[in-house]
Amino acid sequence: MSVKIGIGFGGWPFPSADPEHLWEYTDLCEEYGVDSLWLSDRIVSEALNMEPMIALSFIAARTTNLKFGTNVLALPLRNPTVLAKEVATLDFLSGGRSLPAVGLGTGEASEYEACGTLKRQRGGRTDEAIEVMKLLWSRDNVTYHGRYFTLNDVTIQPKPVQKELPPVWIGGRSEFAIRRTARLGDGWLVSQATPEEVADGVSQIKTLAAEFENEIEDDHYGALFSYCIADSYEEARKIAEPYMLRRRTDIDYDGFSAFGTADRMRDLIDSYIDAGATKFVARPACPPEMMGQQLDALSAEVLPIYHN
Repeated sequence: MSVKIGIGFGGWPFPSADPEHLWEYTDLCEEYGVDSLWLSDRIVSEALNMEPMIALSFIAARTTNLKFGTNVLALPLRNPTVLAKEVATLDFLSGGRSLPAVGLGTGEASEYEACGTLKRQRGGRTDEAIEVMKLLWSRDNVTYHGRYFTLNDVTIQPKPVQKELPPVWIGGRSEFAIRRTARLGDGWLVSQATPEEVADGVSQIKTLAAEFENEIEDDHYGALFSYCIADSYEEARKIAEPYMLRRRTDIDYDGFSAFGTADRMRDLIDSYIDAGATKFVARPACPPEMMGQQLDALSAEVLPIYHN
């Protein structure tokens, strides 16, 4: 199984709101051989958050090898027919480099309302949307009658160019997310999960996928983690602390983060590999002005170990 490491971030992590920062960073990712670049999805936000499909189209046009994905796209906020067309177009124009990972989105009811839907419908809408997109990518003249979406003799072109269609990876570590992955997903991309939790999730998904008669490839399990490379753990933790996502309160984020020397990051990745994950999205936890430095360190001390 091939191990691949990409870079992900939410919001605008650069020193100023100048788009040139993103282009310089993208160019470095391409130059260093980073596998993929991942953007999160926040439609309603006071902070600078790019709409990922638009931003990824710019990244696709600027690169030739770098893949790109969404970590994760808030599927219940979007119309699946329009989104299927967008992903297919992006995949077609980029030569098959699109990696759509999807999830339920934030827990803010106001964001669902602003996008014309209801938070209580998000699970059902997500399930139907995945089904609709896969049908539109793989068939013509699609007819689908669901609770939330209705299609009668619908065809979209272009189709994606990836031979097996863009794999729809599903995010989340809840029981519902694990079951959704096993039933409808092509892969699992989990964030803020320890290697032990990843191992448990992979085991559950494999068991349930067999029951649902859904085949998920062994190398379609991934994890997102934060990292900060420095001369010591103490220095890295001090740098990263203000830039960590504080969503979990049950365990310290050391359990799913890599702070310290590159050896510590490699140890975490190896633990995830032992747990069954082979695809990674590394999130730099650092001040905006250190983004390039952290990418340099990742490229020099981590990527060569795994990207062979």
